Amino acid sequence: MTTTLDAAPETRSFETDVAKLLHLMVHSVYSDKDVFLRELISNAADACEKLRYEMLSHPELGSGELPRITVTLDPDQRRLIVEDNGIGMNEAEMIEALGTIARSGTKAFMERVASAKDAEGAQLIGQFGVGFYSAFMVADKVDVFSRRAGGDTAAHWSSDGLGTYSVEIAELADAPTHGTRVVLELKEDAAQYAQRFNSEGIIKAQSGHVPVPIFLLEKPDAEPVQIGDGAALWTKPKSEISEEDYTDFYRSVAGQFDKPALTLHYRAEGLHEYSVLAFIPEMKPFDLFDPD
Repeated sequence: MTTTLDAAPETRSFETDVAKLLHLMVHSVYSDKDVFLRELISNAADACEKLRYEMLSHPELGSGELPRITVTLDPDQRRLIVEDNGIGMNEAEMIEALGTIARSGTKAFMERVASAKDAEGAQLIGQFGVGFYSAFMVADKVDVFSRRAGGDTAAHWSSDGLGTYSVEIAELADAPTHGTRVVLELKEDAAQYAQRFNSEGIIKAQSGHVPVPIFLLEKPDAEPVQIGDGAALWTKPKSEISEEDYTDFYRSVAGQFDKPALTLHYRAEGLHEYSVLAFIPEMKPFDLFDPD
């Protein structure tokens, strides 16, 4: 794979908080590392939604493609790739999004994660929106190739999670037409995530309600198989949704592992039509009253 133009990559150090967070991820003792795939797919879905929103005022950003997320497995190379055709990022946006954590309260997050048990730790990762970094629980190296919708350059971000990262302009052929490709070089003890039976089960269980179609390739030259229909749960009739469906969706979007104490789902019709799906958790989030 060709990755860059002639310019040498620029190596940068992570901000202090990110470096500490990555240390926790790289040396994670959580037995449930499946959370990384849910988080990467969630980020991909968000990118598709951001493009849809921007196209409302800038329709020229669209390429005519329907939103989609593609997960490609490569068991021979011990590699897993998550790609979307969403809004994408340019070089400056990569540095901002992947080199910093743009929120206060990070210290509190890291203190809680450091002392958390398996389930709680995975829950905190989702709550704090730092899910991208969970990739380092299973990967020795992470490469991100991205091209912003409407942009004429692609960018490449790379890190082994050990304190520094590099960023550079990339060949257009190495990035989607618009969107982001995240490439994980899996650790030896995480090789199972490059196997279809493992990753397909995780995607169906944890990302089945993502409102963007998900396709899986069990190897790079395989035919893509759709495993997520992209139908938002709140748009479906209540009669077609089981309690388990509601619980799975709640856990996916909330980053929680409890069950909702109360589920409200209805559709309002009139001058304005809209659907509502709201959950009241059994347990309060630990940062519920955190002013940060």
